Amino acid sequence: MKQAMNSDTRLSRSRLLLGDTVMERLGAARVIVFGLGGVGSWVVEALARTGIRRLTIVDNDCVTESNINRQMPARIDTVGRLKVDVVREQITLINPDAEVTALAEAYTPETAASFHLEDYDYVIDAIDSLSNKIALILHATSLQGVRLFSSMGAARKLDPQKIRVAEFYDVEGCPLARAIRQRMKRMGVRPRRKFKCVYSPELVDNHGSGTAEAGTGAWDSVKGAPNGSLLHITGIFGFTLAGLVISDLSKR
Repeated sequence: MKQAMNSDTRLSRSRLLLGDTVMERLGAARVIVFGLGGVGSWVVEALARTGIRRLTIVDNDCVTESNINRQMPARIDTVGRLKVDVVREQITLINPDAEVTALAEAYTPETAASFHLEDYDYVIDAIDSLSNKIALILHATSLQGVRLFSSMGAARKLDPQKIRVAEFYDVEGCPLARAIRQRMKRMGVRPRRKFKCVYSPELVDNHGSGTAEAGTGAWDSVKGAPNGSLLHITGIFGFTLAGLVISDLSKR
């Protein structure tokens, strides 16, 4: 017979380190995560295991075989299923008390208002579409009381010791951050306030000729060619983003 479990036992090690007050903050915080790939899926798991209960997860892609090397929801038995459904099931198994809203949708300038970002304490950007990423950054930074943390490019990296955190305009050596800043400059726009990014200045050449299946959904109408990426990098990106949320809540 399985031993009955309760939230006090499941989160006892988090509570031991963080204390009751911070655990109450974690339980009350509302977090929305955009993108459940190699970065975003690990953000969600780390937050749920630490004590975040109120999560909204957004991704309209299905699991493909090429996701298995780095994404939390990707297994042989989940190929073809919506990522949001698999991740919601995983979080429910980790914490039955979690309130997980799963949206099989894409964030775009046209759908932005439907997500009601003003209702959240934290917005996590793990989107891989340039135009939609820019739209989310501009939207989230325009809202008072909403904290944004963003993932820059996690592909073509090997060295976990090069992963860093910096304010967006201090990110150096990341082609994605550079492309975002250049696009914003051409558009004549800037984020309304500062926000932190996880990034690495490392850039390793792809050495193989493998291909990746196209997802059944897309964050954007056009994506760049797939690049190689590894779990020990994308996972650290995700865990670091989760750490930024937890650290922020612990310091309030």
